[in-house]
Amino acid sequence: MELQVKNTNGAASGQITVADETFAKPFNEALVHQVVVAYLAGARAGTRAQKNRAQVSGGGAKPFRQKGTGRARAGTTRGPLWRGGGVTFAARPQDHSQKVNRKMYRAAMRAIFSELVRQERLLVVDRLKLPEIKTKQMIARLAALGLADRSRVLLVSEEVDMNLHLSARNLRNVAVSDTTGLDPVSLVNSDTVVMTVGAVQRVGEWLA
Repeated sequence: MELQVKNTNGAASGQITVADETFAKPFNEALVHQVVVAYLAGARAGTRAQKNRAQVSGGGAKPFRQKGTGRARAGTTRGPLWRGGGVTFAARPQDHSQKVNRKMYRAAMRAIFSELVRQERLLVVDRLKLPEIKTKQMIARLAALGLADRSRVLLVSEEVDMNLHLSARNLRNVAVSDTTGLDPVSLVNSDTVVMTVGAVQRVGEWLA
């Protein structure tokens, strides 16, 4: 299939041929959902922790005698019923990661890219490089591409471009990535994904 390529002024400058196996696959909602959930789960730290009655300091002495006080017997002041005591079912650090094999992940990425093409949310440009770090130039380039009023834009280059990253970092709804840093959540959450010709070719090779 053919994808239209635009220049930095927003005018059509040609076409690029891409594989139907990568950019024209049917959308598998269940698979994409599973991969997105697994990606978000892997980002969870899971670093919560609480102390049980054995880990709370103190409580070695019996607080009062066993009989004759009229109170329920107690052997420590660090039980869960006491103020300052341990937690009954204390939380422990958890690993929330979910296993997704490579074949499933790549199939989900193919489905996402194909859906972006079908919904006309994928825009291919000849280049994104900026000669210097200037947010004004970044805003002007987005306006030329007709993206000034888009809520969420993802710019994808074939390699890390610091001028591009630094020029767009102060723009609230603009994110920048290279092809090695692409993830399903960023693609799904973006209203428009702008990719260079080189980035499209690398993604095609990766998902072939």
